[in-house]
Amino acid sequence: MNRLKRIFGVRKSPNEQNSSLSTINTLREMEEMLSKKQIFLEEQAQAQLSLARKHGLKNKRAALLALKRKKRFETLLQQVDGTLSTLEMQREALEQAKNNISVLQAMKSAAQTLKSAQLHMDVDQVHDVMDDIAEQQEVAQQISQAISSPIPAVFGGTEVDEAELEKELEALEQEDLDRELLHIEPFSVFQPHEDGPPGRQSSEEGQASKKDGGAQSQSRKAPEPKTEEDKELDELSQWAATM
Repeated sequence: MNRLKRIFGVRKSPNEQNSSLSTINTLREMEEMLSKKQIFLEEQAQAQLSLARKHGLKNKRAALLALKRKKRFETLLQQVDGTLSTLEMQREALEQAKNNISVLQAMKSAAQTLKSAQLHMDVDQVHDVMDDIAEQQEVAQQISQAISSPIPAVFGGTEVDEAELEKELEALEQEDLDRELLHIEPFSVFQPHEDGPPGRQSSEEGQASKKDGGAQSQSRKAPEPKTEEDKELDELSQWAATM
């Protein structure tokens, strides 16, 4: 505990906290003032250097005086740099201490809140609650399985054998196939004609049918005397009809 007090410090009163905050603000103001003084001294040193270059060998005394002033400004600038660095270190240390105090107060408040939350709760109660939750989850799972089971299985009936259903379906398909095969008519086998080759016979039959169709169309018209060509066509039609 003493070590924590040395690290974080003891809790300060509101007046002391305001005092530390005021000290930090004062240090920041002094840093701003010294920063401005740094800029001024740098400008003065640069001006004296320019003046010494301007006089050069023409006015050696004036040039030496300008260089002496430049050295004095540079010395002051170094002092200001050291002072500014010290002030920055002090301000950072105060800010860190102030932050440590805030962190310690927050941790202490969190510890008290956690202690109050766990005042009416122990490890055995937690284990009992977890066991109850596991038991209820198991019961819920069993109920879900019972609900999702098929209805015959729930009420003690017999389940349907899918293999028997598949065999019955195959038997129905075979019956349909046999019925279709019985209704198929036997196809006629081509028999070649004795009078000539098939190609020639088919061509002659086609020509005869064409001529027969032409004759029928002519018969629908007014009767005309038959010529020799018509007689030949009639004979050819009769021969084709006997085929």
